[in-house]
Amino acid sequence: MKKSSIIILSVVGLVVIIGISMFFKATGTYDKAVGYQETTSQAWGNVEATYQRRMDLIPNLVSTVKGFAAQEKEVLIGVTEARASVGKVTIDASNLKPENIKAFEQAQSGLTQALSKLMLVQERYPELRSNQNFLQLQAQLEGTENRINVARQRYNDTVKEYNTFIRGFWRKMYLGWLAEEDEFTKKGSFESEKGAEKAYKVQF
Repeated sequence: MKKSSIIILSVVGLVVIIGISMFFKATGTYDKAVGYQETTSQAWGNVEATYQRRMDLIPNLVSTVKGFAAQEKEVLIGVTEARASVGKVTIDASNLKPENIKAFEQAQSGLTQALSKLMLVQERYPELRSNQNFLQLQAQLEGTENRINVARQRYNDTVKEYNTFIRGFWRKMYLGWLAEEDEFTKKGSFESEKGAEKAYKVQF
């Protein structure tokens, strides 16, 4: 065999080996990206579940407060309207874009502020403060707020891992080969207010 033929075969063989290696790296990167994406979706599901738990508590809470402080119409209506506004902002786990998360967070922030005003009503009504049903709902709401904080933080952690992974130079290139357009895009995360100790808190 001529020397030139050997060189050509060697080059071809090297190219084939490199191609196979890059293919396996690309598919491995794709599979990992899918895994990170699924983890993020699951974390978002937990966020939604904790917020829904809070939504479910509100009607009973409003009803109980109304029984002792019906004249606090503005506060009661504010909570009811804020709850309705939150219900209009829904996000699919496949569409966790930064602007969507921001809209969701703003709606929830409005409800949190309304709930804080509602909880302040108890200061003017001793009978309400001592009502067993109200105390139980208050405790459940406080526990739910803690769950929300935990769920938000865990979601943020998964988003950080996902966003970091897909932004790597080689990973981005590999995903560009195998993934559909916009299949792996940056996901939004929750932001804490400046000076806030926790991402979310209803003042009791």
